[in-house]
Amino acid sequence: MAAWAASANALASDTAMPASGAADNGVTICYNYGCYSRARVEFTSVQLDYLARMFAGVGDPAAERNVIARAIGRMYFFAGDTTPIWHDHGLNFYDDGVNGKMDCLDHSHNTDEFLQLLARRGLLRYHDIRTRVRRRWFVFADHWTARIADKANGAEYAVDSWYFDPGEPASVMPIADWYRHKDPRG
Repeated sequence: MAAWAASANALASDTAMPASGAADNGVTICYNYGCYSRARVEFTSVQLDYLARMFAGVGDPAAERNVIARAIGRMYFFAGDTTPIWHDHGLNFYDDGVNGKMDCLDHSHNTDEFLQLLARRGLLRYHDIRTRVRRRWFVFADHWTARIADKANGAEYAVDSWYFDPGEPASVMPIADWYRHKDPRG
């Protein structure tokens, strides 16, 4: 548990920025539970153009949250082309023992990295990215998520991809609902 907590704390502020003058096409993702393994994912210009088209015409915060959910799923799909994360399944029950499995710590880190890339590329107009958060139930059961906030009113939202297979849209829900353990699967 101590090693996992140390990994969580170390990753809380971890972001991968390109070297000065380098193309801003990639992120560092992690997988194999507790961010045990890491890989650099460089998105192609075709993939980045696809993401930009997803955000084109977004006219309000609610529409942007909808697109964020779909874009995060698509970014996981793209990242699965060059990393083993395509083996992952939603939750932690169906991917035990496979290379590329992700727990909520991995997902929250990766989703935050994806959001940072979208922001650096100017695609998030209505939301700011906030630090990742965790909720705790019982003594040892933590759950982490990425977080955004509406620029106009400060309302915060959890962006949680852990529940779903790579490629499926993430959940974007009010942070208060996430803290109350609302299940995004319905």
